[in-house]
Amino acid sequence: MAQLNDPDENSIVTNLHSHFGDNHPVHNLISKIQAMRTKEALSSGFSVESNSAQDSGGLGQSRDSLNQIEDCSPPTDISSALRSVALMRTLDLKKMPKLFSVPRLEEDNQMLSPLDYPDTSTDGAAESAEEQDQTVSFQSKFINFFPLYQDYFLQAVKDDLHRLNKSFVSELMTYQQCQLTAQCRSEATSPKLNPPEETRSSPLPRPVRVTPCTLWQDLEEVKESGLLSSLTTREIRLQESMFELIGSEVSYLNSLRVAVNHFYASRVLQRTLNPMEHHVLFSNIRHVMAASEKFLIDLEIRLGECVLISQVEDIVLQHGSRFHSLYVPYVTNMMYQETLVSQLLEQNRDFLYSIKKLESDPVCQRQGLKSFLVLPFQRITRIKLILESILKLTEPDSKSVLNLEKAIKAIHEIVTDCDKGVRKMKRIEELVCLEMLLDFGKVKAVPLVVSGRFLVHQGSMRQLTVEASYSRLSFISIYLHLFNDLLIISSKRAPRFTVMDHAALASHVHVERLNTEGLGLPPDSFLLHLSQSHTGQPTAMILVAHTRSDKEEWMKALSSKP
Repeated sequence: MAQLNDPDENSIVTNLHSHFGDNHPVHNLISKIQAMRTKEALSSGFSVESNSAQDSGGLGQSRDSLNQIEDCSPPTDISSALRSVALMRTLDLKKMPKLFSVPRLEEDNQMLSPLDYPDTSTDGAAESAEEQDQTVSFQSKFINFFPLYQDYFLQAVKDDLHRLNKSFVSELMTYQQCQLTAQCRSEATSPKLNPPEETRSSPLPRPVRVTPCTLWQDLEEVKESGLLSSLTTREIRLQESMFELIGSEVSYLNSLRVAVNHFYASRVLQRTLNPMEHHVLFSNIRHVMAASEKFLIDLEIRLGECVLISQVEDIVLQHGSRFHSLYVPYVTNMMYQETLVSQLLEQNRDFLYSIKKLESDPVCQRQGLKSFLVLPFQRITRIKLILESILKLTEPDSKSVLNLEKAIKAIHEIVTDCDKGVRKMKRIEELVCLEMLLDFGKVKAVPLVVSGRFLVHQGSMRQLTVEASYSRLSFISIYLHLFNDLLIISSKRAPRFTVMDHAALASHVHVERLNTEGLGLPPDSFLLHLSQSHTGQPTAMILVAHTRSDKEEWMKALSSKP
């Protein structure tokens, strides 16, 4: 038994009366305490005992023992969202179809539906004639001079790490490098599988061995023009930066074509998936590839007009809105894409066989499916870095500066909206997972997955109660889920929660500090007042936090306005 500090129970009741008055909702608790005054056991004070049947460990309970969902706080950036979702293995995609739908776009931006999938009952090309028109592409004059984007990207990262701040972009780059290394090691040590024979419906051309990335100054047109002798070092570096946007887009398009023509269009792979899984796996990558082709065409036309590139930022601005409509939904869906791939590799043997066969094809150049699926995110962040490099090398009084700043801002907005999209999807995922764990029982149920709602704070606490049968005060363990617009109070029966009460935040939830020393209460106590709960009646409860800092954090969160 834990003895309260105040030896005089009469003074506790008096202090509570004077502090709250007779009309306060906490008066019911005061009345119960008064009813205990005549008990002989309380003549020299009263004790507070934990109810072992309801308590899960006392005030000193470690937070590590709380439900694992407590660790599902919203991600701080895209990289942490991708890392956290990569660890999830239990997400049931079929139960949550609405989470994977990419916003519908107009005309050729329309996302895939089951009707978009070709008939798999016969062999042949995986795409319809209309889809072939989208992916039949022009051939860049530099196609044989640049490697797959994975190789370009990793080399670019190595070149840039010394000047990159530790941000979500650089963290994800490092994470992806580690992931690719681990994947290669895993494939090298994994037992050899004997997949069923796969007949390719349309043989893909083997890749041409590429030379190292070409520089602007190495172009034959540049050498023949004699420009190198008349340009300053800064001007040559500026041309190299602008040409990097062109060359890296060639590299990017090379990889996108493998992703679409080799993986997406595989009949055998498609037969291992249902339409929803195929849609989640590849999202709108076909349209991302089409946008890349149009962007590269405009860039190469600019280079063809004059070997001394005047500007590229205006082309970026022209394609900015198109990029935004495609990249934001793609990156937003990447967290589910990553989870699905992991699940399929573990649970779908046919998918595993097909992927290993496809990845072993020389066209992949020893790159795995995951490295192709992450391409759009890598590319949109890289474009911003290239534009920033161009801006640094541009003379401050140049007419290009204003458009460069606008282009950088436009790409930054895409990255920011991608980040917001991942946060939003992660929050929805949290709500869906939590809703499956809440049992409202006799309490009026409230829909948890509501637009704009997200989890703010959660954790266990202790509530002061009166046990009438034993005529004593005790603590019971409760669990609070605080959302930006709702408070739910539950009792925890791991892994589920039985809802005891709930109230709308701000309008019906209030907290008050207590004179804990004068009332003989633990120092980390405070009063939670629900002016209107699910019953429609006001109620109040004295809660005890784990620590003083925990108390202050809860009081601040409960007092915040949405």
